[in-house]
Amino acid sequence: MTDILIGNHLRRQRFMHGEMTQATLARIVGVTRQTIISLETGRYAPSLELAMKLSSVFDCTVDELFFWKDADDIRVKYNAKGHDT
Repeated sequence: MTDILIGNHLRRQRFMHGEMTQATLARIVGVTRQTIISLETGRYAPSLELAMKLSSVFDCTVDELFFWKDADDIRVKYNAKGHDT
């Protein structure tokens, strides 16, 4: 199993939006509370569809809600192969 390399700001966004519960967020986007827990703890990376639904709930972009944990490492590997940034 590979490590999940996607981080997120879900918990912060929930609290910034009236301390929304995990259950409420799950119900809004059509997943289980366990899925929200797994996302917040980094055990699960969302599908593109789910990421877009979640960002819509919080009125932000997917990039504002989710991020690569190792973006610098990815750039280094890409550039090492002779590609321009």
